Amino acid sequence: MLSIFTKTFKELTTKELYNLLQLRSEVFVVEQDCVYQDVDGKDEKAIHVLGYKNDNLVAYTRIFKPGDYFKEASIGRVVVKENERAYKYGYTIMKDSIEAIKTRYNQSKIRISAQTYLKQFYNNLEFKEVGKEYLEDGIPHINMIRV
Repeated sequence: MLSIFTKTFKELTTKELYNLLQLRSEVFVVEQDCVYQDVDGKDEKAIHVLGYKNDNLVAYTRIFKPGDYFKEASIGRVVVKENERAYKYGYTIMKDSIEAIKTRYNQSKIRISAQTYLKQFYNNLEFKEVGKEYLEDGIPHINMIRV
């Protein structure tokens, strides 16, 4: 069972910030063998959705209001610790992120830039592909919208 916390950048403790940056680096840089600038200057505008299991951060996303990342509200940096993926925490953290967008921004239309191999995962959450596949940091991605 995940405990979900939703916080602005200023509400994050130093430990929470360290843990979320560590998890993002562990998966996006090390596991996916992708050298890219994860600390992109957008975290201060984001709302951070943190999923804890036994006091350990195992799932995370960041959400943006319309205009801060895309024209629409958006979810990014969707990540689940590798040894916790069997528990379907990706669905849990995404559903909470979608709900946070509805609650905080009164928005239902959400755009994501999804890694192409995760299309079915996002389709299961009612996201539909829009446009053509493209490379982002050397990894195939596709834009997806949920209305």
